[in-house]
Amino acid sequence: MSIVLLRALILYILVIFSVRLMGKRQLGELQPSELVITILVSNIATLPLEDVNIPLMVGVTPILALVCFEVLMSWLSLKHMSVRKLVSGRPKIIISNGKIDRRVMSDLRFSVDDLMTSLRGKDVFRLEEVQYAIVETTGSVSVMKKPETESISRKDAKLKSDNIDPPQVIISDGRLLERAMRAVGMSMGALNKVLKEHSLSVEDVFIMMADSKGCCYIQGKNNVGGGGKQ
Repeated sequence: MSIVLLRALILYILVIFSVRLMGKRQLGELQPSELVITILVSNIATLPLEDVNIPLMVGVTPILALVCFEVLMSWLSLKHMSVRKLVSGRPKIIISNGKIDRRVMSDLRFSVDDLMTSLRGKDVFRLEEVQYAIVETTGSVSVMKKPETESISRKDAKLKSDNIDPPQVIISDGRLLERAMRAVGMSMGALNKVLKEHSLSVEDVFIMMADSKGCCYIQGKNNVGGGGKQ
């Protein structure tokens, strides 16, 4: 049993290393070659676990070889467009000027239900709202709505707004995150002031968020807290 556990730990670390080496992508964002490598790696990793008589290197060696091959193909794809098109394909325009291209739908084997599902994933429920849509090499659909159907922005309404980064989690479950605090320019004095206003200590806080403008949100472990300014 100890041998199986040790093998599982080694293969777990190896697979995590392999996935990290191939880059950070969600499952739905994988290119075809990356998806194939991921499936092969997961299948190969199970072989030494199912049969302890199989040497561990029988699993380790092909995994490393496949990852190296994928890294090489990624490098070639960056350098040569022809390789990139061969391995990943290219985006396909499925809606242009508000009209669906049925030939492209047939080539991609996209049904109307597939198209509508992808559009709903982009918060589009009416086909007449779409000006342009393209199917990316990952299979996701990017959508540009018609100008008259787009939501009005602050810029359109000529409303001034500050460009600031999103708020950071300063305290998580009673633990102070000093790097996040420095990122928003919050001092310990300002932090202690906010906590004092809510009669809380760092250990009493479930979550606290703050941005560079001093706007804070804080919730204690007993649901005490709320919004505020530094």
